Amino acid sequence: QVQLVEAGGGLVQPGGSLRLSCAAAKLVFRLPDMGWFRQAPGKQRELVATIDNGYGDPFYADSVKGRFTISRDNVNNEVHLQMNNLKFEDTAVYYCTSVTFSATGPSAAGSWGQGTQVTVSS
Repeated sequence: QVQLVEAGGGLVQPGGSLRLSCAAAKLVFRLPDMGWFRQAPGKQRELVATIDNGYGDPFYADSVKGRFTISRDNVNNEVHLQMNNLKFEDTAVYYCTSVTFSATGPSAAGSWGQGTQVTVSS
């Protein structure tokens, strides 16, 4: 499995923006279908967004639609998550991993890295 490294988290005020990055720790040919997940304190890890390996079609959780944008850079093998209009409830550790798609929707398929902390606070 590809080892991934997340970066870009931080402390931001409500309404602010952050851009998260996810890169393979070692050289890989091409990242597979990818997704961002997050886990807030005391809550289960949840899917935020996915992007497929082909046309780059995105999928978003309802809670982030219109505010977050997932993208991929296939030259540098990176996946990004642009987060705008951040809210208190976006506070969580954000992880990227590979995903698979089934009739029930996307789900995590790879291992978890350290994640990157996003804190929205005034």
